[in-house]
Amino acid sequence: MTTAFIGQPISRVDGRQKVTGGATYAAEFDVRGQAHAAIVRSTVAKGRIASIDSAAAERAPGVIAVVTHRNAPRLAYRAHKAVVDPDVGERLHVLQDDRVSHQGQPIALVVADTLEEASHAATLVRVTYAAETAATEVTRVEPVLPTRQQMDQGERRPPETRRGDAERALAAAAVKVEQTYVIPRENHNPIEMHATIAAWEGERLTLWDKTQWVHNAADEIAAVFGISAENIRVISPFVGGAFGSGLRTWPHVTLAALGARVAGRPVKLMLSRREMFYGVGYRPHTVQRVALGASRDGRLAAIVHDGFQETSTYEEFSESLVNASRFLHSCPNVYTRHRIAPMNVHTPTYMRAPGESSGIFAIESAMDELAVALNVDPVELRLRNEPQQDEFTKLPFSSRSTRECYRVAADRFGWSKRNPKPRSMRDGRWLIGWGMASATYPMNYAPASAMARLLPDGTAEVTSAASDMGPGTWTSMTQVAAETLGLPIERVKFSLGDTRLPKAPVHGGSLTMASVGSAVQAACRKAREDALARGGANDLADAMRRIGQPVEASADVKPGDEGKRFSMHAFGAVFVEVAVDPDLGQTRVRRIVGAYGAGRIVNPKTARSQCIGGMIGGIGMALMEHSVVDGRNGRVTNANFAEYAVPVHADAPQVMDVTFVDEHDSHVNPLGVKGVAELAMVGVAPAIANAIFHATGKRIRALPVTPDKLL
Repeated sequence: MTTAFIGQPISRVDGRQKVTGGATYAAEFDVRGQAHAAIVRSTVAKGRIASIDSAAAERAPGVIAVVTHRNAPRLAYRAHKAVVDPDVGERLHVLQDDRVSHQGQPIALVVADTLEEASHAATLVRVTYAAETAATEVTRVEPVLPTRQQMDQGERRPPETRRGDAERALAAAAVKVEQTYVIPRENHNPIEMHATIAAWEGERLTLWDKTQWVHNAADEIAAVFGISAENIRVISPFVGGAFGSGLRTWPHVTLAALGARVAGRPVKLMLSRREMFYGVGYRPHTVQRVALGASRDGRLAAIVHDGFQETSTYEEFSESLVNASRFLHSCPNVYTRHRIAPMNVHTPTYMRAPGESSGIFAIESAMDELAVALNVDPVELRLRNEPQQDEFTKLPFSSRSTRECYRVAADRFGWSKRNPKPRSMRDGRWLIGWGMASATYPMNYAPASAMARLLPDGTAEVTSAASDMGPGTWTSMTQVAAETLGLPIERVKFSLGDTRLPKAPVHGGSLTMASVGSAVQAACRKAREDALARGGANDLADAMRRIGQPVEASADVKPGDEGKRFSMHAFGAVFVEVAVDPDLGQTRVRRIVGAYGAGRIVNPKTARSQCIGGMIGGIGMALMEHSVVDGRNGRVTNANFAEYAVPVHADAPQVMDVTFVDEHDSHVNPLGVKGVAELAMVGVAPAIANAIFHATGKRIRALPVTPDKLL
C-alpha cells in the first residue's frame, strides 16, 4: 500500500458529503428557537435619514423587533484591521447614526419568527431622506494617490514608482502604442449567498458564518461589540464559493449578532442575490492608461502604466493594479502609478486574482497591440523581453518558468499554424481568432498553525482553522498529513473551519497550501517522530500500539527572510481560440490552453479543477460580467442573475487544457508550493480580447466584449 500521496490526483475526501447533501453550509445550521432577520437598505447614495416610520412593521404578524439607528444598542466599534481590511478609513458603523454613505446601506433590521414574516415587515418600513449630491460615476471623480503604501508580499509598495525615465524613452521610441483600458465593476456571485446565524449565551456568542477566515470574523465582531474574541466561536466548515467575498467580515454579520442580542434568541440572516451586490464588496471599476515604447527589433524601451479605481468615501481600498508591470517584462524605463477615486459606494474588495487580473488585462492587451505594430509574433515579443531578474526589486526570481510555459502551451495549442493577419482564419461563416497572454501571481506565505493527534488504533486527527471554499483544502491537507505520517490516506481525518482549532491565515491570495500545508507537514512530522521515539519502533502503527494513548504535536510556521532574498511569483501562459459570428457579433471561446509554473503541485486533479474554474472566470470577465450602476443614485440596475450574466455550462470551451510545468522551488516555503487558484484567472481575459482582435480586426479595450461592440 503506497503512502506517497503528495503529487497524486486524489479525489476529494469531502466529495461524497457534497454530492449527497451531507455538507452543511452556513444557512443550514438550524438552531433551536431561531428567528429570522431581513435588512432594510437605503435607496439614496448620500444624505441622512430625515424620518423612519417602523410602526406598521412592528405590528406585522410574527415581528419580534425592528431595529433602527433610533433604538439600536450603541456598539463599541473598537479599532480592528486585518490584512484584508483597507489600511486607511473606518468600516461602516451599522445602525449607529442617521448618515447614509451609499446606495444599499443597511438602515434597519427586522427580526421575526419566519423569513417570510421578516421579509414582508421590512417592506413596511417607511423612510424619507434629506438627500445630498452623490459621487457615483468613476469618470467624474478626480482620482488621488492612496494615503498609505500598499502591502505586497509583506512589503509596502509605493503607489507611484519610477525606473529610468519612461516618458523620455517613450517619446524617443521607434515604435509605440498608447491606449486606455477599462474594466467595469464586477460582483461576486458564488452559488452560496452569504449567511450568518448568531446565538448568544450570556456574553458568549456562536456564529455560523460563510467566511474565508474564521478567526478574523471572531476578532472583528469582538471589536464591534467590545467583548473578548475568546468569547466568540465561529463555525464555517463548508463554503460554497466566495472568490474574495468572504475575506472581510461584512455588516450583515454584525446585524445578525445585533438582532440576536435584541431579540433574545438566535437569529439567522441570509443575503438575497440582489443584496450580494450591496453587501459584500466587488471588483472595482478600473481605468488604465498603458503606453509602450520599443525599438524596431522589439526590445521594450518604455512602459507607462497609470491606473485608477473606485473606492468608498469611508475607506481607501486599493489593489495591486500596476504591480505586475514593474517586473513581468524586461524594460529599463518604467513608470507606474495607482490612484483611487473616492465615491458614494460601498467599499470594493478583493475578487479572484485581485489587481493582477485587471492590471494584466491592460498590459497584455498593450503587448499584443505592440506585437501588431512591430509585425512580430506575440510570443516572440515576450521572449525578446524576458527578464533575468526582478528589475523592480533587483532580486533574483526564486524560480521563473515563463519560457517553458510559453513553449509548452504554444506547442499544445498548435500556435505555429496561426496566420497572423486579422480576419484571415475562418470556419465556415465564423471568424476564427487565436490570442495569448502571460500570467503571474505572487507567492504568498503567512504564519499558520496546525495540530496532529495520533491514536492507538493507528488513525490520526489533524486540525487547523483553515477554510475551504472549493479549491480542495480538505483533500490536499489530508494528503500532506498522510504522506508525512506514513499512514494510508483513509486513516487520516483532517478538520477545519472552527475557531476552536489552531489558527490559520486568511483563505485567499493563493496562500493556504503554502501556509497551512507547511504547518500540517510540520505538526505531523513532530507527532510521528515523537511517537516513534516513545514507542521504540520503526513502524508508526506498532509504536502507537505500544504507547497505548494519544500522541499530540502542534506546530507554528512563518516566513523567513526568503522574501528579502528572492522575488517569488508563479507564472503562466494562456492561449485561446475564439469564433466570432460576423453578423451577430457573438463570440464563442472554443479552446483554452494554459501552462503554469506554480512550484510543487500537491494534487494535480484539484489543481486542474482550479485552473478550469479560473478559465471560466476569465471568460466571464472578458465577455459577460458588468455591474451596471445608475449614475443618478448608485443603484445597480442588473443586480440579479437574469441581467448580470455569468458563464454557464453552455459557455464552457470544448477544450480546457491545463499543464503544470515541472518546477522545483526550495525557497518559497517548506512544501515548495506557489498556489494556482488566482494565477489561473490571470491572463485569460486579455488572451480572449487579443484573439477577438485577431478574428475581427477590431480592438476592444473596454470589457466586457459584448456583441454591440463588435457590430
